[in-house]
Amino acid sequence: MVKEIKTEIKVGVGIEALWKALSKDLRFLAPKSAPNLIKNVELIEGDGTSTGTVLLFSFGTDASNIVYQEEKIVELDESLHRFGLQVLKGGHLNHGFSSYKTSFQLAGIQEQETLVSITVTYESAVEDTTMPSKSTQASIAFIKSLESCLLNAAA
Repeated sequence: MVKEIKTEIKVGVGIEALWKALSKDLRFLAPKSAPNLIKNVELIEGDGTSTGTVLLFSFGTDASNIVYQEEKIVELDESLHRFGLQVLKGGHLNHGFSSYKTSFQLAGIQEQETLVSITVTYESAVEDTTMPSKSTQASIAFIKSLESCLLNAAA
């Protein structure tokens, strides 16, 4: 049975700058903006910026119980500002989940303010609701770190 958990966060960065960071510059900015969470992002397959791209995330000390995770970009809609990653190997799949996907939906609020809606969709043989909840918390921490990185770069 497919389940999902959702959360939202407002950030003080314009939608286009945040969209570019997530959809085009993720593998470069993730380790730079949140090194304790994401140590490295390696391009395994594809161009790094389109659906079908496969990325290998190596996690830092803030990612408890997960060392690495191979993820595929399965959603990338420029017009809707929607970006989704599906876990292919490692990470959550090593903890009883048969599928695990994180999606980010961006919506502009004002010129320098964006609402980020995060949805974790998963299937699991075990009744573990703590890991998806931790994923949304980690996603929020990552978005906050990305916001700080983008604001510092603009200053």
